[in-house]
Amino acid sequence: MFMKNNAVKGYLCVAAAAVMWASSGTAGKALFLQGVSPFDLVQIRVTLSALLLAAYFVLYQRPLMKIRVRDVGFFLLLGAVAMAFVQVTYFYAISKIQVAAAILLQYLAPIFVSVFSFCFWKEKPTLVKIVAIFLSFTGCYLVVGGYDLSILQMNRLGVLSGLGSAVCFASYTLLGERAMYRYSPWTVLFYSLLFSALTWHLIYPPFRYLWAGFSMGQWAWFCYIAALGTVIPFGLFFLGVNHIRSTRASITGTLEPISAGFIAFVTLGEVLETLQILGGVLVIMAIVLLQLHREQHVMTPELIRAGRATGER
Repeated sequence: MFMKNNAVKGYLCVAAAAVMWASSGTAGKALFLQGVSPFDLVQIRVTLSALLLAAYFVLYQRPLMKIRVRDVGFFLLLGAVAMAFVQVTYFYAISKIQVAAAILLQYLAPIFVSVFSFCFWKEKPTLVKIVAIFLSFTGCYLVVGGYDLSILQMNRLGVLSGLGSAVCFASYTLLGERAMYRYSPWTVLFYSLLFSALTWHLIYPPFRYLWAGFSMGQWAWFCYIAALGTVIPFGLFFLGVNHIRSTRASITGTLEPISAGFIAFVTLGEVLETLQILGGVLVIMAIVLLQLHREQHVMTPELIRAGRATGER
């Protein structure tokens, strides 16, 4: 019963994180409709999020702020490059196309990781992975409206930005996984956001948000995106992963584009066409297939026996 309750808690945490991430995308779209630039939002989001985490670490978890001097260059690559461009491509895509479509494009990241593994890590392509890649790219074609040339042409920048977001997120995933062999996920997230904020204060007018004249309502949305759209959902996701396998957490996380589509429909009146919805289903199916295959691949007899022993306790 204890193990079952922990699993339920894990799924609820990940589901809540997915809904929060989805709502932050919709909140960003609402700000864009008010004239806020995606570049302003990215600069504010990473800065506020880094400050919130820094305050928490100083008060409660100072050891999490420690990294080796020799790893600073690696974290610069992870945050100042990968995270910085994940953020801007993601929000720029949202500013140009439907929220759900933009998020679904970013969900192609695991597919790009698999392709990278085939090309550079000599990983053997399996039938499941080939099917997943086919489903994902077919779904992507439908999600972006490739069947309608007028839609594709109108949203070309948004589509390219969404695909770029998937590539950047795949890169961040590969680098972040390597970093988490040595550091806590919280440490990795903090320095990713911190160095991303550094990038956006160098390549975009620094502290522009201080004199840009944003309203109190807009600042409320900025704080919402930083706290409830970034820091808290990451915390819930990490907590969920502690109770359920990371592969199952990733599958549960596919609730994000579904939630984004619903929230954007209710609050912004965005509607996906039938074929776009079908494309979204194919993308989600591809991710689920890929994650289930990964779970089966890593479940060695030793791990299965260990899992049974844990369950018996």
